[in-house]
Amino acid sequence: MTHLQIWGVQGLPEVVEGNDLAALIAAALRAGLADGDVVVVTSKIVSKAEGRVLVADDREKAIDAETVRVVARRTHARGETRIVETRHGLVLAAAGVDSSNTAAGTVLLLPEDPDASAGRIRSGLRELLDVNVGVIVSDTLGRPWRNGLTDAAIGVAGLPPLDDLRGRSDAYGNRLDATVTAIADEIAAAAELVKGKLAGVPVAVVRGLNHLVTAPDEDGPGGRALVRPPAEDMFRYGSAEVLHARRTIREFTDDAVDPEAIRRAVAAAITAPAPHHTTPWRFVLLESAGSRTRLLDAMRDAWIADLRRDGFTEESIARRTARGDVLRRAPYLVVPCLVMDGSHEYPDERRARAEREMFLVAMGAGVENLLVALAVEGLGSCWVSSTMFCSEVVRKALELPESWDPMGAVGVGHAAAPPRDRPPRDPSSFIQTR
Repeated sequence: MTHLQIWGVQGLPEVVEGNDLAALIAAALRAGLADGDVVVVTSKIVSKAEGRVLVADDREKAIDAETVRVVARRTHARGETRIVETRHGLVLAAAGVDSSNTAAGTVLLLPEDPDASAGRIRSGLRELLDVNVGVIVSDTLGRPWRNGLTDAAIGVAGLPPLDDLRGRSDAYGNRLDATVTAIADEIAAAAELVKGKLAGVPVAVVRGLNHLVTAPDEDGPGGRALVRPPAEDMFRYGSAEVLHARRTIREFTDDAVDPEAIRRAVAAAITAPAPHHTTPWRFVLLESAGSRTRLLDAMRDAWIADLRRDGFTEESIARRTARGDVLRRAPYLVVPCLVMDGSHEYPDERRARAEREMFLVAMGAGVENLLVALAVEGLGSCWVSSTMFCSEVVRKALELPESWDPMGAVGVGHAAAPPRDRPPRDPSSFIQTR
């Protein structure tokens, strides 16, 4: 391939619900389509043809209905912008609900299944014009860290959405190990140069990519292949989500934990506020299986001794101590410890207690920072309070100074399964106003 031709399809009428887009495009092209061409169709006319139109009063409800999760939100003079993930897996502003290029008082939703829409247009053009083409349904997206909008493929039929160059060599003989080109997005963006937001040209043809177009009965994996799986997404959590990223994980895989990821999480933990400009946090990292087993065995023995003194039966003791197995299943343990370095001394119990409580609040903030940072690193965690019930045992097992007060233990690892959904808590239940 040495050059491409790209042109907009003129003369399309206003699209309304029920229109056959393939027939409209074929009539406007007047047979000017060839095997191997790629037809790029803006999602707006697909939405109109499929009846994905709502009155504008329902816009916020429509955004809510199309949203799987809110990634970020920001209030400004014109209202609020929400960056959300849709049911398609797309991350974009307002769930793609758009008020441009539609009649006054209405908004457009994205097509229900953009890949299926692309497939229908492709098969329709083949029947009407006897040509084998690829079809892309495109939409306009913003991009993190970059100003401006560009078109991207949300539905694809008849060509591979990705061009995997891994294993090949460049002109200098260097092996490519990570390069996978989003070829469908590149075509969509190129087509937008002749369509434009204001020109009223919703369809473009790209010629010169015959090598990409698949056989007539092979639509390919579709635009859904362009959506990065959550487990591979290094930037999954947006500003609105980062605190909600922390979820308690109780089952872990056997995969090793990157020690540097733990250290980055500790670096986030120690940004927590603390009284008197102190640093009351210490984190003991149990990186060897031997250290973890030694600690957990000592804690279990201390727990059993306490339960026997309380009069529990051996059967009941076995059931209760089994709860601590969550820490044994974790491939990495962190023991946060409180130190009172820099605390003020008071002669009365009231102020002395308040001083310690200030440090405890700072410790809790540090632990929360740690847990959230671990989630952002792609690691699961669980905070278990058991070390607080046998501080002396923990200090002895880990050879810690007497001034270090263990504040629970954090099991860390890769989640064996996604956390179960939980209903959101109503904040009003926790609020009083005066």
